[in-house]
Amino acid sequence: MRISLMIEGALGIDWPRWQRLVRATEDFGFDGIVRSDHFMGRPGERQAALEAYTSLTWAADHTSRIELGTLVSPVSFRDPRILAWQASAINDLAKGRLRVGIGTGWQEQEHNAFGFELGSMDERFARMEAGLKVVVALTRSDSPVSLDSERYPLREAQLIPRWPEANSPAIVIGGNGAKRTMPLAAKYADEWNALKGGQQVFKERSALLDELLVAEGRDPASVRRSQMCGVVFGKDQATLDTDPEADMFEEWLAKGEIIGTPNQVAEILHAKAEDGVQEVKLQWMEFDDIDGLELFASTVLPQVRQV
Repeated sequence: MRISLMIEGALGIDWPRWQRLVRATEDFGFDGIVRSDHFMGRPGERQAALEAYTSLTWAADHTSRIELGTLVSPVSFRDPRILAWQASAINDLAKGRLRVGIGTGWQEQEHNAFGFELGSMDERFARMEAGLKVVVALTRSDSPVSLDSERYPLREAQLIPRWPEANSPAIVIGGNGAKRTMPLAAKYADEWNALKGGQQVFKERSALLDELLVAEGRDPASVRRSQMCGVVFGKDQATLDTDPEADMFEEWLAKGEIIGTPNQVAEILHAKAEDGVQEVKLQWMEFDDIDGLELFASTVLPQVRQV
């Protein structure tokens, strides 16, 4: 199982914090680091929100091993033609390590604050699919491409430089929606990221994805199955008991989150692997707890890598 970090980039992430987290991810043996792509975080709060693709450019230039990406970039304020240009350049710098998460957009406060139209759910998903077509076409073609799109037309458009590997950068689609999200994942995604909902929901949606991929003429094994999980971690039971969330141990487990001491966390991850989860993205909210990351890496990762 792959273990990566997921950082909420609009909840106080500045350059020093981001640089420390990226270096820790690379140095401690995690498989990757992804971050959300928002102008703003919690309603009513104003915190540092480092721009996503600028931060990923720095990460690409200061790492050599880990995967990098967004989870996810909203097409509602990311013009897919510019997004594809940014992604292609960063992926080339990173030598194929970028994974681009693409979504509909959902956070009303940031759209209102910066003057972007969010639209109805129908409009959001239509815009998302149009954006996916553009990003895939532009980032994966070695020759000029044209696209007859009402929203995002292309006329002999080409992006140079690009990393020459096929199907790169990888496209990530997150969400559990059976009617809209899963069919889009089957058409366009190289990775499906499950959100909240617990292991039963994950297994049901993963099985649905298999069916949809076959219908699209794609190999189900070609799409990575990942899961974003909140994490409460303590070096021992006494330390864990000091966390207020420890009183909700069973509730966290029921939601599919990660909670416990190193051995408990390893057992949870082993169970997820048996359910078909190939990568867990740990929603690490303690941005300055680098010691905690090092402890997680030294105590949990060796147990997970044995599977």
